[in-house]
Amino acid sequence: MTKYLFLYWNPPAPDQQPSPEEMQQMMAQWSGWKEKFADKVADMGDGLQHDGRVLKNGQVTDGPYAEAKEIIGGFSIIQAASYEEALEVARECPITHMPEASIEIREMMGY
Repeated sequence: MTKYLFLYWNPPAPDQQPSPEEMQQMMAQWSGWKEKFADKVADMGDGLQHDGRVLKNGQVTDGPYAEAKEIIGGFSIIQAASYEEALEVARECPITHMPEASIEIREMMGY
């Protein structure tokens, strides 16, 4: 099986956070997705904080870049026999229900 990195791209989060009930519902969707594809989800991954640092040419700056219209909001690692099979998993990922969100699917080198 080949591993694929799913990078979850979405617009920066609005200032208003989801209610506890909405958060519970979202987590239930993610849990259901993970259970349905238990043989494919190698690492559920995690969400990423919106701030961070960028190291480039020895210089550290704040990041990700503020002018970006989309940010990487999280990731997962999927095991699949082909890109097509990885796409089947991606099509049912809960993030596809978020407006303007997308999944970048990258085959891992397997070093």
